[in-house]
Amino acid sequence: MASTLKVLEQCQVSPPKDSVPTTSLPLTFLDIPWLVLLQPVQRLYFYEFPHPSHHFTQTLLPSIKHTLSLTLQNFFPLSGNLTCPPPPSMPYIHYVANMSSVKFTITESAANFIHLIGNHPRHVQEFDHLVPHLPDFNNLDSNSSDTTTFLLPILALQATIFPNSGLCISIAYRHVVDGRTANHFMKCWASVYKSGGDLSCIHESPPIYDRDLIKTPKDYEPILFNQYIGLRSTWKNLDMAKSSSIFIDNFRTTFVLGRENIQSLKQLIMTQCKNCNEPTPKHLSKFVVTCGFVWVCLMKALHASETGVTSMKDDDLLRLGFAADIRSLFQNPVPITYFGNCLSACYVADKKREIMAECGIAKAVKALEAAIFELKNRDLEGLKRMVPFRGELVVAESSVAIAGSPKLGVYGTDFGWGRAKKVEVVHFVDSTVFSLAESRDEEDGIEVGLALPRTTMDAFTSLFEQGLKNFC
Repeated sequence: MASTLKVLEQCQVSPPKDSVPTTSLPLTFLDIPWLVLLQPVQRLYFYEFPHPSHHFTQTLLPSIKHTLSLTLQNFFPLSGNLTCPPPPSMPYIHYVANMSSVKFTITESAANFIHLIGNHPRHVQEFDHLVPHLPDFNNLDSNSSDTTTFLLPILALQATIFPNSGLCISIAYRHVVDGRTANHFMKCWASVYKSGGDLSCIHESPPIYDRDLIKTPKDYEPILFNQYIGLRSTWKNLDMAKSSSIFIDNFRTTFVLGRENIQSLKQLIMTQCKNCNEPTPKHLSKFVVTCGFVWVCLMKALHASETGVTSMKDDDLLRLGFAADIRSLFQNPVPITYFGNCLSACYVADKKREIMAECGIAKAVKALEAAIFELKNRDLEGLKRMVPFRGELVVAESSVAIAGSPKLGVYGTDFGWGRAKKVEVVHFVDSTVFSLAESRDEEDGIEVGLALPRTTMDAFTSLFEQGLKNFC
């Protein structure tokens, strides 16, 4: 698609001079497995902004950059690099005083702001110009060897002005931190900016860097070491410079489930269990209800549109993976503001015949409920066994992963321009992922984001709406 972007400024923003010493932060056994996902997480925050571009650049931008610098003083590892030395050394985050910085790009777009913030299908390429470019390995080439130390920037930011219409603040970050950490950073920056530089929000809930909270068990170190060696061996063949959507003719759509929809879906599941002589679930959370319903609709839509799911045998497995926050599962619970990854992989699998059957939603929900129950009852040994599977959440066309979480509260990121008109996760461009966020407008509701070919999206929409119409 034709570019509608004009770059107004590119800069590097650092913590204030001499405010943070040179520091290295080791990765834990909950961080390293995520290195398999080198492509950055990308989230866009859209705000109403009925002003010309020069009002933003001349009046607001100096304060935006200043408060970003103040916020980075407290989140300084985000300014550094993921440093991956040759074995036997292990990767770590390295911040260099007065040198490390974050790339911040300010642009102007001629695209239709109202169109982009809608829930209707929009081509995935329409969002590409809004995503900040996060540089790849700064020393990766065909001559890289087993003795090369790879450096990877962690964070990039962009502000895009839609003159007299709107504003998009976007973030791209590596998975050396989880969504809760990235969300903590964004909310702190927004609060510091809105308050005119007041850092009390950060002082009240500072990021926690204590790696003793998540110690790597000694008996797990050899497994982690071999995993790191295996990951390094794949990096020389990567081509991360191309846009992931450049050859994808898919459309991004948002579906909203309100409180009444979710309550009615719970009744549907109870009815399916009764009709199929299945035990009723013990706890139907809105997460398992939403994910089970969306997963079944998606698999049926892929089957109807003659994708790889169509050719699968009835006994072949369909898989759904998600990352669960495990801060509360440690003997000494990890603080909510811990900086890094505190996630464990969960995935469920069931035969195609079961998911496609009349009671498929009930089957999916029960499988999700069982997986979450198992996770909550695991000890550290159980968590260790789950970690190596993280890179296998999406291994085939029959596998789907979930990005985001309604618990992050992304619509609470308040820069003072009013509540975000829309928040989009855009690092996925096909049916292997769907995203979740809290609903902007529906109390206790959930927004579901998908990116599918037009025919598959039409099939999914029909199944989704028919499901709600029949039982809501």
